[in-house]
Amino acid sequence: MRLSGNTVLVTGGSNGIGLALAERFLTMGNRVVICGRREEKLEEAQRRHPELATRVCDLARAQERVSLVAWLDETFPDLNVLINNAGVQNRVNVLTSERQWEDLRQEIAINMEAPLHLSLMLAKRLSRKSNATIINVSSGLAFVSMAAAPIYCATKAAIHSFSISLRVQLASAGIAVVEVAPPMVQTDLCAPGVHDAGAPVDEFADAVMLGLGEGKKEIGYGYSAPLLSMSREELDEATAQLNARVPY
Repeated sequence: MRLSGNTVLVTGGSNGIGLALAERFLTMGNRVVICGRREEKLEEAQRRHPELATRVCDLARAQERVSLVAWLDETFPDLNVLINNAGVQNRVNVLTSERQWEDLRQEIAINMEAPLHLSLMLAKRLSRKSNATIINVSSGLAFVSMAAAPIYCATKAAIHSFSISLRVQLASAGIAVVEVAPPMVQTDLCAPGVHDAGAPVDEFADAVMLGLGEGKKEIGYGYSAPLLSMSREELDEATAQLNARVPY
């Protein structure tokens, strides 16, 4: 994809991977909009980067997603790049967890429903733009399932499958669909400190931008990169090794 001259929406763009990508798109000459649930985090990001446009949006709520798209139509009609990045990860043991379904359902709504809904709402609009691109952030855990986070893994596997279907359907409309599959990255995705052993977020974001510039349709990094082309037998072995290391 062309890396400059775009108008880009990054969901979950106030911190972590989303903010790192937003920063890079800004420095490469793009207009960037970030959205997220926490107004204070959006304001903090905007203080660091005054050029950022921000929008408070709880992506777990369908009506707020609809309102976001209506606001974009009015305020940023030139939007041509959607980055579905927002995500949450819960560690859940299905035998011992006492968390209520409504709490757990938020993970499905944010990780899976929101990217599908936004993509469906914006596809026709994007088809009228040049250099239109949808970037879906899945995970290495879309390919190897970590038993400690079963809902998260299921949602990311769904995003992987959706990205493949979307890529085929939207090709004739000139819309590129890119899947980014992070390994464990040093963010607060699960909770502060949990992913401190992961890849530095800036290194990962740099690799993503390089892959986008090279026109890759699937982008991994570090541990996740070989997962994109492993055989079923290799993925089964990698899954067994992962679950032997991570308690659930």
